Amino acid sequence: MNPWVKYTFIRLGIFAVALAVLLVIRIDPFIATVVAAVVGLCVSYIFFAPLRRRVALDLAARRAKPETRHGDDIAEDEEIRRSGSDLDGDQTVR
Repeated sequence: MNPWVKYTFIRLGIFAVALAVLLVIRIDPFIATVVAAVVGLCVSYIFFAPLRRRVALDLAARRAKPETRHGDDIAEDEEIRRSGSDLDGDQTVR
């Protein structure tokens, strides 16, 4: 399973459980939501560090991949290059 999906479901699950417990004991819904979010953040930060690292590595790997360029992108870049060379050094886009 994708580490992003797993980490997201775990964090949402922790939040939902904490929120349900706080609402069952009759805490104000706004306060319960804020506390549940903080609890979810703290629990996931402390106990799920390896999974968070895998998500970070996955992000870095995706960022390191070269960008795929499509025909429209190439044509637009070429048009910008052609129109930019006619500007006599002033290359502001209007």
